Amino acid sequence: MGSGPRGQRLHGELRSSQSRAYHVVGFVDSDDRRSVENSAGPFLGGLEQLESILMHNAIDEVLVALPIKSRYTEIQSVLESCERVGVSAKYCADLFDPIKGTAIHEDGRPSLVTRPRSPEGWRLISKRAIDLVGGSLGLLVSAPVLLMAVTAIKLTSRGPVIFGQERYGLNRRLFKMYKLRTMVHDAPSLQDSLEARNEASGPVFKIRNDPRITAVGRLLRRFSIDELPQLVNVMRGEMSLVGPRPLPIRDVHRFTEAALMRRFSVRPGLTCLWQIGGRSNLGFDDWIRLDLKYIDEWTLLLDLRVLLRTVPVVVRGSGAS
Repeated sequence: MGSGPRGQRLHGELRSSQSRAYHVVGFVDSDDRRSVENSAGPFLGGLEQLESILMHNAIDEVLVALPIKSRYTEIQSVLESCERVGVSAKYCADLFDPIKGTAIHEDGRPSLVTRPRSPEGWRLISKRAIDLVGGSLGLLVSAPVLLMAVTAIKLTSRGPVIFGQERYGLNRRLFKMYKLRTMVHDAPSLQDSLEARNEASGPVFKIRNDPRITAVGRLLRRFSIDELPQLVNVMRGEMSLVGPRPLPIRDVHRFTEAALMRRFSVRPGLTCLWQIGGRSNLGFDDWIRLDLKYIDEWTLLLDLRVLLRTVPVVVRGSGAS
């Protein structure tokens, strides 16, 4: 059923099959598709003649290759006709050209499954293993630096040493992300008064010379030392070593495009493509573009390259705010 590009592609696949399990009797489609007879195979008749064709020919199976968007009603009619005549009908799962889905049977129901382009299976297990090993080593190696940073924060400003803030993670699940405190202890309550000074484009908040940052905090931020407690988030499975940076609730609530939510289809990371490509010097649109590029092109090798490039960027303090 269907003599358009899908039908002809399916016909070609059946003819080239090594098993020769199929002998194609012909095509059935609307009358304006009769030209198919000259290029792909015999035209048996129009859709309205299907039941008669099935009654007068030895047909074992009908393969439906009609485009669902424009011909849904006709597909429904074909399936009903086949059921009435007692001929098996197979609905081709590749009807959705733009969608890379997987056809499965689950609980007795045929389904077309689509998933975001993100790690799964053994690749996801490998990524998690790397996170556990890297997170453990990172905490061990950075322990002396963390101790010095904690002492400096404690001696120079009031408030807790560790700052915890709810961020959006995998599938928009909230988790508490940890950082060394780099601002005055009442910084969250002061943000509303600073909104007018926001220098970032898009829904994010960023001030290059934020008055809430302490002198010690500015040094910690320059070399990303304040981010080291997130290795605990990595160990707990809330974050990965590499992935889109987790965003605050304030920023995510200001998203206006549904497509932006795709960045939450993977675990957020300690470092990412835009952190090695400009950090705070990049605008929001570039952040999102690089986040989606990471998701679409993800491999274990890409993670390794990002990690290796992160080290010199952090040591130089490039693009830190």
